[in-house]
Amino acid sequence: MSSTAGQVIRCKAAVAWEAGKPLVIEEVEVAPPQKMEVRLKILFTSLCHTDVYFWEAKGQNPVFPRILGHEAGGIVESVGEGVTDLQPGDHVLPVFTGECKECAHCKSEESNMCDLLRINTDRGVMIHDEKSRFSINGKPIYHFVGTSTFSEYTVTHVGCVAKINPLAPLEKVCILSCGISTGLGATLNVAKPKKGSSVAVFGLGAVGLAAAEGARIAGASRIIGVDVNSSRFEHAKKFGVTEFVNPKECKKPVQEVIAEMTDGGVDRSVECTGNIDAMISAFECVHDGWGVAVLVGVPHKDAVFKTHPVNLLNERTLKGTFFGNYKPRSDLPSVVEKYMNKELELEKFITHEVPFAEINKAFDYMLKGEGLRCIIRMD
Repeated sequence: MSSTAGQVIRCKAAVAWEAGKPLVIEEVEVAPPQKMEVRLKILFTSLCHTDVYFWEAKGQNPVFPRILGHEAGGIVESVGEGVTDLQPGDHVLPVFTGECKECAHCKSEESNMCDLLRINTDRGVMIHDEKSRFSINGKPIYHFVGTSTFSEYTVTHVGCVAKINPLAPLEKVCILSCGISTGLGATLNVAKPKKGSSVAVFGLGAVGLAAAEGARIAGASRIIGVDVNSSRFEHAKKFGVTEFVNPKECKKPVQEVIAEMTDGGVDRSVECTGNIDAMISAFECVHDGWGVAVLVGVPHKDAVFKTHPVNLLNERTLKGTFFGNYKPRSDLPSVVEKYMNKELELEKFITHEVPFAEINKAFDYMLKGEGLRCIIRMD
């Protein structure tokens, strides 16, 4: 691989030319990494709902042409000036948020919201020189959340790359670079349910099922899945979910139904939909005195959270989380080890696989609500 270091690499990438139109496989030029950057050879990538959301460009600034993709696994091809903790051949997960290790957030044990490398969905260029590393015939193709993994090669900031165990199968652990870690960490790192406790999970998509998996790993005795799509209930049992509630089928607010089921409320709840009503229900369904609700889903920009202050005065706790409170470089290697030690099962999240040439099929599966994660093989 070192023979390409310092040179422009020509490779295939799936380019989103405009909102909502199928991606086009193009030959792109990928420039060498600059200061504090690494160039990665992507071997496997997967599709997350966030990619679809920005591809559709509804309700946010459209940035096109762009190379999407942010859940992936690959190998370091070359490193730029100043990079000391990665070298060619390292197995890595690129991550949409970063860890510079120098800002106040990175130095805090309580935060993973790096000042320098926090997710920025509008930025289509690299931080170092505000230029893109991708081009076609000299015209720039923009980056996406610092990763752009729908390309055989990509360039990222070193702070957005987690070095992992080279024995870990990249076609499985690639899904840990976004959604699965977000849900898992929301439960294990933030909600922190005790063994034998009760947990309600709102939304049974990939992130919600990862939150349920976290509750299973923590030893929760009751895991109540809440979703308006009853067809998801059977599959959710694989992730430890023991009971199900469909708010559409309830004759009273779902938080009241859950309180009745659990003698006053669940010990913990994790909300993974972004729906403001679900967020309120998730908070109001936890037990007074010790209940903790964790919000994971991203709400509509005009959404307002309303609850009576007495719910807080009665010693319920409301928390938010970003990427499951994991620091990418410091913490993701240990999440990979959970999989390697068979504590964490990833196979059940992977429902489809397609070759890179058929990447648009992955979008079709997600738009139809079929499956959880589709792995895209780059070879």
